[in-house]
Amino acid sequence: MRRFALSAILTAALAAATALPAQAEVPKVVVSIKPIHSLVASVMHGVGEPALLVRGGASPHSYTMKPSDAKALSAADLVVWVGPELESFLEKPLKANAPKATRLTLMELKGLTLLETREGGAWDAHDHGHEAGHKGHDHKGHDHKGHDHDEEHEELNSHIWLDPANARAIVKAVAEALAAKDPADAEAYRTNADRTLQQLDALDAELKATLAPVKDKPFVVFHDAYQYFEARYDLSAVGSITVSPDRRPSAKRLSAIRAKIGGLGAACVFAEPQFEPALVQTVVEGTKARTGVLDPEGAGLPEGEALYPTLLRNLAASLRGCLGA
Repeated sequence: MRRFALSAILTAALAAATALPAQAEVPKVVVSIKPIHSLVASVMHGVGEPALLVRGGASPHSYTMKPSDAKALSAADLVVWVGPELESFLEKPLKANAPKATRLTLMELKGLTLLETREGGAWDAHDHGHEAGHKGHDHKGHDHKGHDHDEEHEELNSHIWLDPANARAIVKAVAEALAAKDPADAEAYRTNADRTLQQLDALDAELKATLAPVKDKPFVVFHDAYQYFEARYDLSAVGSITVSPDRRPSAKRLSAIRAKIGGLGAACVFAEPQFEPALVQTVVEGTKARTGVLDPEGAGLPEGEALYPTLLRNLAASLRGCLGA
């Protein structure tokens, strides 16, 4: 009798378990670079962990795909990347390894401010906000006059995450993409996004206060990666050592930059941790300019939610420290 009763209980329990709806899996999300991964991780907080392709101190400008990257892409439900302007290494693998994954191409998002890439090694002070670097855009109002999101973005600067206002648009888009993939956790994604947006607002106010005392001090960067940061905080970059970080600048270009440093009294020239520091020493030789380091991608920072605010705070601290010395 006991055996029959136990068997009946087990049968009933099994039937009840079978009747329960299967719990939906959290989407497998792959993100290209560390700053964007940080924002995505913040939206996924408590629900899941996104995978990162470009790890450690690697640069998307020179990255080579690994077998583990191809495997991650083949399993992805959602891929978040800036676009072919930055991660050209991803174009073919996305088609070959992730043909069914949803792609969130951030350069195509509505609500972004997009700035044109600046030409030449030496720029006029405040070019970023008034002439060549900011044609057709009202930075404060995020107006997209002059650029159709369906057009090619070959001439647009792709370092969009360095403006916290752009980060806000990215966070909102990621939350909605995840909610569409995983309706069961949609509320969690949107709650996390709201929290992240509040943190971005506080960070923006903090950075404005940090950088206000040095916004009129001219400086030179390694490559034109900081235009969004400059425009947001009204900084005075006057040139870059190289147009593309994977191409060594000519002697003529280095000479023009050195002349710009002397002519404008540029206070600082900034290197980047991923690229050759000797070029910076060549440029400042014979000038009074100091040197510093700016890292636009978080090469030396551990990946995760904390990376994005730490990255921007580090940029502000490096600029303030060198320019205000």
